[in-house]
Amino acid sequence: MKSSEVLRIAGEGISRNKLRALLTMLGVIIGVAAVIIMIAISAGTEASIAENIENLGTNLLFVTQSMGGQIVSRNAGMNGNFLSYDDAEAIESSISGISGVVVERDVSELVKYGSISIDGLSVIGTTSSYAVVRDVAQESGRFITQNDLDNAAKVVVLGYSTAQELFGEADPVGEKIYVGDVKMTVVGVMAKKGTVGNTDYDQRVYIPLTLVFEKFTFSPFARVQGNQVGTILIQVTDLNNMDKVITQVQILLAKRHDTTVSDLPFSVTTQEDIISTQESTTAAFRDLLAWVAAVSLVVGGIGIMNIMLVSVTERTREIGIRQATGATPGDIRSQFITEALLLSLTGGLIGVITGVGGAWLFYKFGGMRTVVMPNSILLAFASAAIVGIFFGFYPANKAAQLDPIEALRHE
Repeated sequence: MKSSEVLRIAGEGISRNKLRALLTMLGVIIGVAAVIIMIAISAGTEASIAENIENLGTNLLFVTQSMGGQIVSRNAGMNGNFLSYDDAEAIESSISGISGVVVERDVSELVKYGSISIDGLSVIGTTSSYAVVRDVAQESGRFITQNDLDNAAKVVVLGYSTAQELFGEADPVGEKIYVGDVKMTVVGVMAKKGTVGNTDYDQRVYIPLTLVFEKFTFSPFARVQGNQVGTILIQVTDLNNMDKVITQVQILLAKRHDTTVSDLPFSVTTQEDIISTQESTTAAFRDLLAWVAAVSLVVGGIGIMNIMLVSVTERTREIGIRQATGATPGDIRSQFITEALLLSLTGGLIGVITGVGGAWLFYKFGGMRTVVMPNSILLAFASAAIVGIFFGFYPANKAAQLDPIEALRHE
């Protein structure tokens, strides 16, 4: 039998009960749409993570306290296993292949201007090259200078949102505010940067690192220990030399802290490491959603098989007539497999349209970035075809094996 004839007969079989056909396709539609939407959400999340990490700056190494090491805090006891400002200065003066070193120490303080106050604001003690290394632009005024660091100057640079909250639309440069109980002069405002990862760069303030050591280090033990810091950021000149610089930094820190590289209580990570960690979490979530979508497809396939079995029973006499007029078991099998395939492919097509539209709606109204991947459309459509063939084979085979005489007797 010609393929066109098989398609015509299969199409007629489906069109006899359009509502039942639509309900049969519903499981496939939901499954295909779910595959596309979930992959789009996952891809959008991964793209956002990568962009956010890149927005931290370029070619960066992050030196932080290892999870197993001492936790950095303002009340830390006497222990040599902490990062210090001296470590950062040693890295900058001793390591080749780097273009900048930035130190950060984060404290939480009440920030006040007039009757307006913000409690628990993130106050970042840092160095003069922060804006360059972190790729943060200046909205007005200036950033912290080396002279500010040398003199522990009482100056502060406001994040964009912090400036808006304290001063509204007025220019705050030159105004006096309180950070904790220290009165400071506003010397600049950072340009709007938004949230990167879990950090809102607009809702914070920046002060000289040396001022943090002088005014915001309350533990006497911390003063004896030295100038403890939370993070050292290293900007590498050439991305190809990243591994070489990491090794140099690890060896230097091991010598300074009288330990071995393998026992170093610090982690030296790259932006790629951070991206990989975030993506592994996203991948686990994506796999879970993929299984949910796969279950929907299987349920849709079972629905197709169920309806095809009902169809075989309802059309037993028709099958007997076709067999009596010369149709072979292969022709009968092809007809019912084609019907199942048409149901699944039509459902797949509707599911693709629904999935692409759903991904757009998530982006437009859900505030969630989505990226529709062409391979997800192919995967979903191919899955729908496989479901149709797999779950349609048993009913088709059952129809092909009907005895012509018994089929003609069927009422």
